[in-house]
Amino acid sequence: MQRSRFVVGVIGGATAVVAVGALGTHFLADPESTSRLDAYSTVSVDGHKALAANIVAGRTQSRYHPLPWVGDKVTGVTCPTGLKAVAGSTVTCTGKKTDGSGVRIPVRVVSATDKSVTWKFER
Repeated sequence: MQRSRFVVGVIGGATAVVAVGALGTHFLADPESTSRLDAYSTVSVDGHKALAANIVAGRTQSRYHPLPWVGDKVTGVTCPTGLKAVAGSTVTCTGKKTDGSGVRIPVRVVSATDKSVTWKFER
């Protein structure tokens, strides 16, 4: 009787640890981001409000490899222009992996308002 309770407790505890780890990975590795459009982060691209290229590059670099088991570590991420605050707009940023090879990172606007833009990148 004691042994079966112990086994059930170990299995239940392991299941809980895995579930919490999976949930944490999901939230930390989410490639979607919402950014405010304010005086510090907004530029103009083709007459449209846009999220500044350095903001997109910095956020993408920091979230591309949030945990050791998610994504590849990249450095030197740059974006050619700002990301237009128009749903469906895209820009391709570039960076380098730890082995020195280049990586292209497509970034797409999911939704936008006058005050914010929600965007995501592909790993």
